[in-house]
Amino acid sequence: MLSPAEWSAVRLTAELAGVSTLLLLALGTPLAWWLARTRSPAKPVWAALVAMPLVLPPTVIGFYLLLLMGPGGPVGQLTQALGLGRLPFTFAGLVVASVIYSLPFVVQPLQQAFEAIPERTLEAAATLRAGPLDRFVTVAVPLARPGFVTASVLGFAHTIGEFGVVLMIGGNIPDKTRVLSVAIYDHVEATEFAQAHRLAAGMVAFALVVLVSLYVVNRPRHAREARPA
Repeated sequence: MLSPAEWSAVRLTAELAGVSTLLLLALGTPLAWWLARTRSPAKPVWAALVAMPLVLPPTVIGFYLLLLMGPGGPVGQLTQALGLGRLPFTFAGLVVASVIYSLPFVVQPLQQAFEAIPERTLEAAATLRAGPLDRFVTVAVPLARPGFVTASVLGFAHTIGEFGVVLMIGGNIPDKTRVLSVAIYDHVEATEFAQAHRLAAGMVAFALVVLVSLYVVNRPRHAREARPA
């Protein structure tokens, strides 16, 4: 059985993943749509910026976020001027860091889904006097449903598995910023391998279930409906 401290880490991790995923979809959807539709020469630059968390070490991202959100950083000064306090070592800071670190896992599947929509489909909607927003909501979003499923699952799962960024930004405060990955690290550091194995095995099982479900959902319809001879 999990201890109360471990249950607290599970709850906090689930809350962080849920809030971050909602924000990622809200921010990532218009960004992915713009990347899929724009012909701007700056598109490669913006696409590279979105993808940078895929190649940068989490500690690098966490370090610069600390500088930005700390008391001497521009974001930190703004939040303090607005009466919001400091973001580092708070749940809100974890959310900001998670959104930035998981952004490519949401934007890229959505961008690919939007790019796969035939141009003639959108043109047909335009001939029926559907405006840009109407075409996006009633045509693009339904056709990109598999991309939304993939983006949601990957964003949620990736947030749960974060370690370096959340440790740099949130530290290790029980009931406030101590998430599952940090709890496992604590157990290993204290040579409590049985407790670490219990939590780690649960995360392995979660990751396997998530990935298998994602592959099943995203299989072509004809493959799902096929029956063995």
